[in-house]
Amino acid sequence: MSQSSINSHRRVVMKLSGEALANKASQTGLCDQQLGFITEQVVRAARAGVQIGLVVGGGNFMRGAASLSSLIQRTTADQIGMLATVMNMLALADALEAAGQKVAVYSAIEIAGVCPRFNAKQAIADQEAGAVVIYGGGTGNPFCTTDSTAALRAIETKAEVVIKATKVDGIYNKDPKKYSDAQRYEKLTFNQALDQALEVMDLGAFALCRDFNLPISVMDLYRPNGIYEALLGLSMGTLVSQ
Repeated sequence: MSQSSINSHRRVVMKLSGEALANKASQTGLCDQQLGFITEQVVRAARAGVQIGLVVGGGNFMRGAASLSSLIQRTTADQIGMLATVMNMLALADALEAAGQKVAVYSAIEIAGVCPRFNAKQAIADQEAGAVVIYGGGTGNPFCTTDSTAALRAIETKAEVVIKATKVDGIYNKDPKKYSDAQRYEKLTFNQALDQALEVMDLGAFALCRDFNLPISVMDLYRPNGIYEALLGLSMGTLVSQ
């Protein structure tokens, strides 16, 4: 059986941080090398038959609450952060199109002439027609992270799994960058992750995934070929499920 036929009905949502698109040293702005590193793998997975939705953060431009000043209210900071995700969505769409991939973009914040408002039925139709769909604008609400966006869009588009691409190769019992004896989990239940207070996703996103029985895969964004293998389900990092 061919690889394409194995994965032809697999639908996933992958959450990328804004920093994933940035220079690795500065973690700001946009980097052609990083865009190319990501899009090359996404295009290969799409051509293998995987239906892909991408949720991108905005931390390379604005981190919402983390970027607060004494003059900017939290709601406004979150709104600026949502617009930053739209900027990243557009950049990622262009990079994918430059690689020959069909793309559709949707935002929780409609911007006339730039991007339409999210529509679940249309997004599913786009994926079934072979397009990689990118979701920007967060949930459209302040006080919600792009983790919550990924969980929500995955549920709305009937995805099989949420893949969270991070700086580490899975979930550990403690910070592997601080503790040499940190142990990585291959599989966890939702309850185990909660009981051990493991920071898989923000609690709102985690609760959505648990309540809708939507597995979460946490994997290393920067590992060569890691994105491609995660999209095809060949490498899951740490899998959290019921």
